[in-house]
Amino acid sequence: MSVKNILYILGALLFFLGLTMFLPLLCSIYFGEADYKALSVSMGITSLTGLLLFYLFKPSNDDLTLSHREGFIIVASGWFLAATFGSLPYLIHGVLPSFVDAFFESISGFTTTGATVIPHIEGIPHGILLWRSLTQWLGGMGIIILSIAIFPLLGVGGMQLYKAELPSPVKDKLTPRVTETARTLWIVYIIISTIEFIMLLFGGMDVFNSLCHTFTTMATGGFSTSDASIAQFHSTYIDGVITLFMLIAGINFTLHYSLIVGNFRAVLTNSELRFYLGIALTAVIIVTLNLRLHVFDEIGKSLRYASFQVISILTTTGFTTANFSDWPSLSKIILLLLMFVGGSAGSTGGSIKCLRILLILKHSYRELYRLVHPHAVTAVKLGKRIVYPETMASIWGFFILYLAVTVIAAIILTVLGLDVMTAFSSVAATIGNVGPGFGAVNPSSTYSEIPNLGKWVLSLCMLAGRLEIYTVMILLIPEFWKK
Repeated sequence: MSVKNILYILGALLFFLGLTMFLPLLCSIYFGEADYKALSVSMGITSLTGLLLFYLFKPSNDDLTLSHREGFIIVASGWFLAATFGSLPYLIHGVLPSFVDAFFESISGFTTTGATVIPHIEGIPHGILLWRSLTQWLGGMGIIILSIAIFPLLGVGGMQLYKAELPSPVKDKLTPRVTETARTLWIVYIIISTIEFIMLLFGGMDVFNSLCHTFTTMATGGFSTSDASIAQFHSTYIDGVITLFMLIAGINFTLHYSLIVGNFRAVLTNSELRFYLGIALTAVIIVTLNLRLHVFDEIGKSLRYASFQVISILTTTGFTTANFSDWPSLSKIILLLLMFVGGSAGSTGGSIKCLRILLILKHSYRELYRLVHPHAVTAVKLGKRIVYPETMASIWGFFILYLAVTVIAAIILTVLGLDVMTAFSSVAATIGNVGPGFGAVNPSSTYSEIPNLGKWVLSLCMLAGRLEIYTVMILLIPEFWKK
């Protein structure tokens, strides 16, 4: 394992991360606000640190090849460094003078969680608000994937990073070369983001709000420019547009690519997509009826709020148009369960993912079937493809680790003094990259009252959830560090 190679690539990552602060800096200058100082200093520190690492540890050979272990270390370290340097604008400007809070807000952005410790968002300058939203857009498709797209310029092979960044049960490479795959994913991401931006403008949003909410919708992140989230706009049209694009963002991006190139069969026959849409439709119907009976007088109003909140939680976006912690128990239970489902594999959504849930259900049904027909030879299939036992073992391992981390983290938070509902839902909302939860972290509250140690625990949950458990947990295995 070459520490020099790792630092070289992390340097390149930090340099480009620093450059992305230029857009919020321009925004700050345009609005004439004082946060331009914090953004310019943060940009300078981040980019110069990256350049220093890049040139100090630049390898002598032209073709740099990464090992499997180096890939995992770079991805985990890259996200941690991005969150650390991404916290600089909050710290320097004084929006969040505590490093714990600034790091929490930053990693919540990059992991597209949307959990916030800022009590009054409206008072934050435009530049920092845009940076806050931009961190989610970058994290949505993955800052490592962005790096893979430009690494050919540096002579770096990216397959190990791609594997570590997207530990999906069933991988889909769109093109033979991983760098072309990364570029293709980003092109699709940008095209859909542009369409949403234009549609929000048509709904009466100004350019700034349209850009911020496009960034955080496509990333399924959930950061907004107001404490009231999407409810601030009081618009059925805007609710509908954001609901649609949250649903789109929760779909595997390889299917979006298939749709763009005209491969409609791949979309129509996709088992996970049907399962994902089926869960969404079923949950919307149940919550709509529940709200109609106990909260709203009109079915249309019930459908509007139910569909928005169900899709927001299912895709782990975390936008809100109502305080769902005040809803009837049935609706709250459904939303809590959806936090553990998430969007499709290969989407910007978090949590366990629909593909894993679908395969676990298929595998469980197969075991029941074998009890009835003990001599039958059966296999778990995804469409027409057989899912091999090794893949199922990996999925079950992920599922057990996910639940184990959730339980352990929730126990730690209860020891720190949080009530059971707040502890459990805050962990579910952070490891699933959802954002708002129940109890003291409901949509009308923030995570600011969580003790500092609890914020570090939840920050680790956000990182583990975003990198799908294995990439973080493998670093804790002693054998990983042995030669």
